[in-house]
Amino acid sequence: MKELSELKVAVLAGGPGSEREVSLASAKGVVGALEDQVGEVVLVDVTGEDFDLPVGTDIGFNVIHGTFGEDGTLQSLMEEKGVPYTGAREASSRVAFDKILSKECFLKAGVSTPVSETIMVDGGGAEPGEVGIPCVVKPPREGSSVGVHLVHSVEEWNAAISDAAKYSPDVLVEQLIVGKELTVGVLGDEVFPIVHIQPRSGFYDISNKYPWMTGSGGTDYFCPADLPEEITTLVQNEALKAHRSLGVEVYSRVDVLLREEDSKPFVLEVNTIPGMTESSLLPKAAAAAHVDYATLCLKIIKLSFNFG
Repeated sequence: MKELSELKVAVLAGGPGSEREVSLASAKGVVGALEDQVGEVVLVDVTGEDFDLPVGTDIGFNVIHGTFGEDGTLQSLMEEKGVPYTGAREASSRVAFDKILSKECFLKAGVSTPVSETIMVDGGGAEPGEVGIPCVVKPPREGSSVGVHLVHSVEEWNAAISDAAKYSPDVLVEQLIVGKELTVGVLGDEVFPIVHIQPRSGFYDISNKYPWMTGSGGTDYFCPADLPEEITTLVQNEALKAHRSLGVEVYSRVDVLLREEDSKPFVLEVNTIPGMTESSLLPKAAAAAHVDYATLCLKIIKLSFNFG
């Protein structure tokens, strides 16, 4: 690896998926953080597979969330180009992005995760299965809670299945866990302080995640989360176990529900390209561990070269 002052970094942003605007916001932050830290930083707006990298690029800093950027597609393309990139490799990205495959890995590794089943949707309709109602219905290969529904009635079930079917023919149905929404950042072998996510209404859907984009919703964040020390340790250990069960390289952000009745953690998913604006959850958690935004970006670059 060259000295940081000599590196040419291409920040890969946008993408063709549903999280394009969020990705561009992340990229703006990363570019600003790196401008005085590396030799040269260039934003590359990626709209599809035929993107070009600036001549002399030493590493691509991937902030394309969701499909294309987080599902192994971009990783495969970068490997074909022979250019190093940040974050998880192709295989672990593919598994982490697919909630059904992730669930299989969690169960094999003994990670606590909600009971679930996969339902094939026939013409946009399906009957409730073994999980029953209430439940959570979600398309297995989307990010930012796209197509996710909390279901408490048959009417809500029908609407949820109809919407989830727009994204894939298979739908993941999970046991509904009531409790605190938490997220845990992992960077290398370091586990960051827990963030408590408290939506002002409903659950942590796309309107509550990105009110600046949707014009509605909103969420309060508390970091470090106000939890007893033993519960904090339990949640962090479960998050690290989930991260490792998928073979994720470099960094991730693990979403966890802490059940209200007994403070038992349940891992929902592992995000391999989490939001990277200065106010995003991973940078919030890093800041609570005294790792500033620019340092976080540089650590991601340095660790990523180990897997190039």
